[in-house]
Amino acid sequence: MALDDIRRERLNKLERYEAGGLDPYPASVKRDFFITEGRKKFLSLARSKKKFSIAGRLRAWREHGGASFGDLEDATGKIQVYFSRDELGQGYSQALESLDIGDFLEINGCAFKTQRGEPTVRVLAWRIIAKSLRPLPEKWHGLKDVEERFRKRYLDLLMNEEVRKRFGLRSQIIEALRDFFRGEGFSEVETPMLQAIPGGAMARPFQTHANALDIDLYLRIAPELYLKRLLIGGMEKVYELGKSFRNEGIDSEHNPEFTMLEWYAAYWDEEDMMACVERCFRALAKKLKLNSAIPFGEKSKAWLKKFTRITFRDVLKRYALVVDYNRETRDSLALKARQFGIEISPQESKGKIADEIYKKICRSHLVQPTFVLAHPIDISPLAKRISPGADQVRRFQLVAGGLELVNAFAELNDPRDQRKRFEEQKRMRSSGEEEAHPYDENFIEALEYGMPPAAGAGLGVDRLVMLLTDTKNIREVVLFPTLRPK
Repeated sequence: MALDDIRRERLNKLERYEAGGLDPYPASVKRDFFITEGRKKFLSLARSKKKFSIAGRLRAWREHGGASFGDLEDATGKIQVYFSRDELGQGYSQALESLDIGDFLEINGCAFKTQRGEPTVRVLAWRIIAKSLRPLPEKWHGLKDVEERFRKRYLDLLMNEEVRKRFGLRSQIIEALRDFFRGEGFSEVETPMLQAIPGGAMARPFQTHANALDIDLYLRIAPELYLKRLLIGGMEKVYELGKSFRNEGIDSEHNPEFTMLEWYAAYWDEEDMMACVERCFRALAKKLKLNSAIPFGEKSKAWLKKFTRITFRDVLKRYALVVDYNRETRDSLALKARQFGIEISPQESKGKIADEIYKKICRSHLVQPTFVLAHPIDISPLAKRISPGADQVRRFQLVAGGLELVNAFAELNDPRDQRKRFEEQKRMRSSGEEEAHPYDENFIEALEYGMPPAAGAGLGVDRLVMLLTDTKNIREVVLFPTLRPK
């Protein structure tokens, strides 16, 4: 039957139900317990023959002459329900005339077991609490148009238990992260998502306009510069868990709207921060009852041993055959990049080209949890130098399963150096590098009041969920990913 015919038939059922003076969309529902709770105490309910009410969605319907069986499901589980002509009389005929798979029902009944020993609810009274006008899909997970699952995530969740479990685990991961940082003495804070200057990372922002102020604003690409202002203001340990936005490409690891956890601690350096990251991941594994080795694809990652360390330049040397980074010029590195099939723009710096090579060629080799250390200064405008005048910074990234999970560094707190870095980024922007960091005079002014030595880190929550659920596409761990309109 065509969808329009099914919908028309269901509308007719709805109108007949309403014609009997019944409300198919009531505001209040009686429910004594969730289905899983009822199953746990099923024996005592059956012995007592006590009446109770449950509610959920009708997921199956099987007719047997003067009786019918259905499956009722809520967020916790599923149970069989039994409709009998002898018990319900006219109410049974009304059920046959009114009900469809997908309807939400309130059931009043008592517990018993069938001859096959199946826990079942004998229906003594029922009513529709939300009528479904469209049929649920029979085969959803195997759709050829995979994006349809993301566009209609409500059906994806409804039809695929694996998907529901994945997002349930995501909630647990976020809760565990908050528990960890509370235990470490951090205060959760909120900073602006609309910013006059989109700073804290090298990325292209989304632009909007505030009519009341008649000014252009940007969705934040990172909360970093505001969190550092809190360090200046005397808040020594802060974290923020929320959305950031970058107007860039969409692929298996990138969504324009993503969830970030950033945290900052005064009087820490990058070594303190690496120790914190290791504590955090071990705490996650313990809280979520994960094994010490987490599967990701065909390989596993060990969490309980000390994380591996390697410098950015050694990664390039080992996997991209960039033997001596210092001896490479910007143009020679650009030539190597093109040989790897990487498109290079004329305005891109030597460090940016090296980073592109690293991301395309090297990172996938880092399966075990690995700290990549000492990045080029020209792609790290907010990090402290390794030593005065050095062209490397006190920065690290945590990579596992080929995914970049954490980006962190000892924070630059010298306003003179920060001004020079911003000026260099400004020069890069004027030459066409759209991702260069914007000049932020207000932030420099804040630094001039004094910011304590500190370290900060950002954790990509979506990628962490990918890793812990063995998922290869970020859209599988974001409830409503950004998609092109159909």
